[in-house]
Amino acid sequence: MCFDLTAELSDSILAAMENQNVAFVVDAQTGTLVEADYKKTVDEKHFYSLPDWNSQAGFSLRERFVSELHTPLVREELQTVLHSGRGVFRNFKNVIKEYPEVERKWHLFKNYEMRICINDWYNALRETWGLEKLDQEPEDIEDLVLKDFVFRKYDSGKDRESVLRQADALTEDMNNDWPEGIGYVFLDLWKHQFCYGLSGSEIGFICSTPSGDFTGCIVFTPCMPCPKKAAVLTGFFVLRNFRGLGIGKELFSLCLNSLHDQGVHWVIIANTIVPDTMIPLLDRSGFKRIGSGFFADLFEKETY
Repeated sequence: MCFDLTAELSDSILAAMENQNVAFVVDAQTGTLVEADYKKTVDEKHFYSLPDWNSQAGFSLRERFVSELHTPLVREELQTVLHSGRGVFRNFKNVIKEYPEVERKWHLFKNYEMRICINDWYNALRETWGLEKLDQEPEDIEDLVLKDFVFRKYDSGKDRESVLRQADALTEDMNNDWPEGIGYVFLDLWKHQFCYGLSGSEIGFICSTPSGDFTGCIVFTPCMPCPKKAAVLTGFFVLRNFRGLGIGKELFSLCLNSLHDQGVHWVIIANTIVPDTMIPLLDRSGFKRIGSGFFADLFEKETY
């Protein structure tokens, strides 16, 4: 007997997969879940078993999430929890609660992965029924995360001092990554670069939470002597607790699109420490390495 995988049934299956204390089966006649008992046992005709899911699958899911997390502080804490040997799920939940944006990403990630598991299970059943597979890919996690943030154009007069204040939060990160004191030097150099050629003509974007809390920014400044044709990256950072959520990627994409729309051909990244995690983004955006910097012609490929 066939049954449809409705949104309601999919939600019920997902909840049941996480419930390790009660066994459920799908009643194909009603298209609902029922508790398994001696009368309702799996026969793959009337009653169907749910997708395989256990504590080991839950642990592996958490491992994958942490391995893909680009928020160093949270990743380190969660890796410690995963390797602690006991109370892993409870401690994982306690740690991640301290970082609301990462916690939201975790729930979206878990929901996404488990729904893929459900869809694969249902398509396997459809094959046994002689039916075609359904294309039911869940919505992309990053798109869902970014819906929780507000992106707006950078306003030099209104945002400059705020960005400089927020940049002070980078000092601790830099001091953690470099020998003691050198972080202050790098921050000072960054501020000098950010102030390069300030004239109110900067092109950039600010990201914040719906409540208005700053999370990150990107700023390009027109280059002399051809300000209408070239711009240099003078500011780009995301605060530590908001990294790994796709904010930097979105800021970069928005800014390149805006530069292109304004007729800027050349974009340059120079005298800036470019983290390894940013290199794939530059490659995808058409940047080429030149010395220790990067440049791109936004009109070479109409893909921005």
